[in-house]
Amino acid sequence: MCRRPRSEEFTPFCSQRCKDRDLAQWFGDGYSLPAEPVDPESIAQTDWDGQE
Repeated sequence: MCRRPRSEEFTPFCSQRCKDRDLAQWFGDGYSLPAEPVDPESIAQTDWDGQE
């Protein structure tokens, strides 16, 4: 995140602060993976149909 060398304790980050900033990026949709848009309702329905 800040381009400082990583530390053994927080690898691959340099500090707890950079580690937390990276996690916040994931939670806030700052990072994304390429994929087709999916309707959350169809996922929920599929999961329930597969259970007994």
